[in-house]
Amino acid sequence: MDGAWADDPWAVDPASFAACDGTRARLRFLVTYAVLAPSGHNTQPWLFRLRADDTLDLCADRTRALPVVDPEDREMVIGCGAALANLRGAAEALGESLQVEVLPDPADRDLLARIVPLGPCTPSIAGARLLRAMTARRTSRFAFAPDPVPEILRAAAIEAAERTGEARLHWVEPFPRRHALALLVAEGDRVQMADPAFRHELAAWMRSRHGATRDGMSGAAFGMPDLLSFAAAATVRTFDMGTSQAAKDMALAEGSPALAVLATPGDTPRDWLAAGEALQRALLAITAGGFTASFLNQPIEVPALRPKLAAELGVPGEVGVPQMLMRIGRGPKPVPAVRRPVRDVLREAP
Repeated sequence: MDGAWADDPWAVDPASFAACDGTRARLRFLVTYAVLAPSGHNTQPWLFRLRADDTLDLCADRTRALPVVDPEDREMVIGCGAALANLRGAAEALGESLQVEVLPDPADRDLLARIVPLGPCTPSIAGARLLRAMTARRTSRFAFAPDPVPEILRAAAIEAAERTGEARLHWVEPFPRRHALALLVAEGDRVQMADPAFRHELAAWMRSRHGATRDGMSGAAFGMPDLLSFAAAATVRTFDMGTSQAAKDMALAEGSPALAVLATPGDTPRDWLAAGEALQRALLAITAGGFTASFLNQPIEVPALRPKLAAELGVPGEVGVPQMLMRIGRGPKPVPAVRRPVRDVLREAP
């Protein structure tokens, strides 16, 4: 099912789409791009169902929930929205017309989107560039160089995020404001790391990239040998390192060329799904422009800090509800995070 790219999900060859025989094969191929989306702790919380009528359902896989850091499954739905954005973008790039209905069944909270294939269409002009960005996108936890993010790229990211009008991307510029956000990140670190339940949950998703599950966060993502992933998890589980983590993340926030906050009008599953799509579109624009991003979501994940973050961004009520806090810049390109193969996330009706 996975094709020649099964051993390396990041090596998808768009030319293989032309060899897909029939609607079901084309939908399977689009899922190979969907699974490259980012997700909290790299849980990859999506499940696709290819139905007998050749429609494709995107569902939340709540067995991959993070009940401590994400008790309402907000970040889970955002991750699924990012996967949906990849799937839609790949379809446009490769010439497959889709009709997408989000949250089609109020009685089924796991069903996030129903995708109906409408047949071939003219590929988008920027399709090849978009597909390259999907396979090149990385989440970097390393320090960034001071190179400023060009205004044209900032504008492109805003346009990409706000294409549907359901989310807004705010670039955080003045230093006093960025310093205030960095202080909130540091405070969030101290709160989270002081909680043994948070540390145990985080440690549970720190694992070698050579493990059988093909998910979670390798030590390689943090600049250490992959083989030390187990030792790093044991350290996180055992010790409250909130003070040192706060200092590190504050330095990353203040030292990055740019910070950006993605916000939505409300805070419902529909908003979260829209935030995920907007997030991924913005990340792809940033990647295509030669930059990368990572997340500093601590002030959003700690409930007491979220309204403070919104207040720092501007007049309350005008900014919206913060959903993601990112830092953007240039830096060492990390190894790509592992991904589960399509056969593990796709269920097919006969």
